[in-house]
Amino acid sequence: MARYIGPACRLCRREGTKLFLKGTRCISEKCAVDRRAYPPGQHGQVRARVSEYRTQLREKQKLKRIYGLLERQFRLYFYKADRKKGVTGDNLLSLLESRLDNVVYRLGLASSRKQSRMLIRHNHFSINGKTVNIPSYLVNIGEVIEVREKSRGLLPVLSALEVSGGREVPSWLSLDMAQLKGEVKTSPNREEIVLPVNEQLVVELYSR
Repeated sequence: MARYIGPACRLCRREGTKLFLKGTRCISEKCAVDRRAYPPGQHGQVRARVSEYRTQLREKQKLKRIYGLLERQFRLYFYKADRKKGVTGDNLLSLLESRLDNVVYRLGLASSRKQSRMLIRHNHFSINGKTVNIPSYLVNIGEVIEVREKSRGLLPVLSALEVSGGREVPSWLSLDMAQLKGEVKTSPNREEIVLPVNEQLVVELYSR
């Protein structure tokens, strides 16, 4: 599948906020948003006209980039959320949070979602004892995500655990640090999802 392979810090600068795409770099003095708090490119410091469409588009782009999705995949998630009962925006965030790469990141077993995808692709994680190498796998309630035994000494995993020691695991997940495994206890709800995004604007954009 196609993926963005350009500089991640450029995406954060484009959105004007930290999207935490590069793990520890985002909380260090090297963060590009802190050093150059304006959009990239030769016209980055030119004041652009703000319109309703522009505001909605920027919210959608932020959400896509946080979870590392391209337009077609993101649109499919939106349509799936729209068909479910309840508030479409809340359903969309719940689906995105349930992705395996995000769950691994939320558990603190990877320093970023990008690193999480790499580790999953290289067969370092299992669900209920079976190896799963699909980052977009939607984890269900009761499923147990575990670092495979042969991968427990991996430096990226150990480094991520050390860095994420101060990062709180969401209440819809539980983590067994000793066994390097976590479980999905409930579905994520909006109150527990802390993101710099107004999902209602995304819904309005796709409803135009």
